[in-house]
Amino acid sequence: MNLIKYACLAILACLILSCSKEAVISEPADETTGLTLVKSFNNNAHTIFLYTENGKLQTGYNKIYLQIKSADGKFVSDAVVKWSPVMKMTSMTHACPFSTIKKTINTETLYEGYMVFQMAGNSMENWELTVDYSIGTSNYSAKTTIDVSENSKKTVVVFKGTDNVKYVLAFVSPTLPKVALNDMEVKVYKMQDMMSFPVVNNFTVKIDPRMPGMGNHGSPNNVNPKQKEIEGSYFGKLSLTMTGYWKINLQLENESGTILKGEPISETVESSSIYFEVEF
Repeated sequence: MNLIKYACLAILACLILSCSKEAVISEPADETTGLTLVKSFNNNAHTIFLYTENGKLQTGYNKIYLQIKSADGKFVSDAVVKWSPVMKMTSMTHACPFSTIKKTINTETLYEGYMVFQMAGNSMENWELTVDYSIGTSNYSAKTTIDVSENSKKTVVVFKGTDNVKYVLAFVSPTLPKVALNDMEVKVYKMQDMMSFPVVNNFTVKIDPRMPGMGNHGSPNNVNPKQKEIEGSYFGKLSLTMTGYWKINLQLENESGTILKGEPISETVESSSIYFEVEF
């Protein structure tokens, strides 16, 4: 009898431990640690949350994270998501360069991508974001306006080249520059039409960083950003020899070696017509 009693107690203990273990596993981890909410919006079925590291959307390159929460309070882990940012101006409508959306590595409910905003919104003109997604065989859509502010430094340049093509160059990194030879990433797009901005391949972004407040001196060992793979970013090395304000003068060179925009720095030319800004 005692043997049966102990066996029953052992089975009961196992069931309790099993239930406790399942409860812990089913409790979702906070996958947005280190991120700040930008905005939440909803449709009839879900609430969508947008995050960035600083809680802002600004002109230039923005890495953006996204979560989808159902009406029962559970976050969606198996959605296929697309987005479409559009600037509604008083005289026209246009899009901007943006990425596809993928699941963030080592997460269950967090998705990520990026957008490159060429201009800020204002009281009369603003950016509108549409998020289309599917879960299984069901399709959904949600739309909202988003606030895009002007970055305090120039991190995106838009211009027409000598080939009569309009280009968008976006500074991606270093996000935390140091007195060192920094890894540099730049994205290069062309405007195919008002809604389409394909990646430009096989160009070179020539850089010449200068300190205007320090006699416009430059720095050694810079490496001009080039693509490592087709449809990818441009990578190079940015040499910063001291803290302060730097103007990264640019020239865009096509695959034939022709400069499409930008000027070399000389005694008579202190700044290129296209440039990024860094201050630290």
